[in-house]
Amino acid sequence: MGLKLEDIAQIDNKLSQRHIDLDPGGYFIIYLERETGLICAKHFTNVIDEHGLAVDPETGKVIPARGKVERTHTTVFTGRTAKELCVQIFEQTKPCPVTQLDHAAYLGREFVRAEIALVTGQEYVQD
Repeated sequence: MGLKLEDIAQIDNKLSQRHIDLDPGGYFIIYLERETGLICAKHFTNVIDEHGLAVDPETGKVIPARGKVERTHTTVFTGRTAKELCVQIFEQTKPCPVTQLDHAAYLGREFVRAEIALVTGQEYVQD
């Protein structure tokens, strides 16, 4: 007997509440451009302070996890598929903007979710 969609959603929701260490290499805001059929990932640099919080490298202010933040991204990566984006970020960009394996795994999962939403027409909200 396999997992049901509800079981998977419950497991994912629970795991989304866990603590994660931030990647000193920065973070990504992922969104869809439906008109062009692209998955987009804006990369932002940050610095991790002594409390484990991300701070803006220019201002030194803590970057809030929720709400609107006015920052300038360093790069926008785009791809038609999750795999195309992963190759671009992890294989073609030197130095790689992702410095932690857990962050790489998270991005891979999010890119697949975004790809499915793009193909099916569903809404995509980054976890």
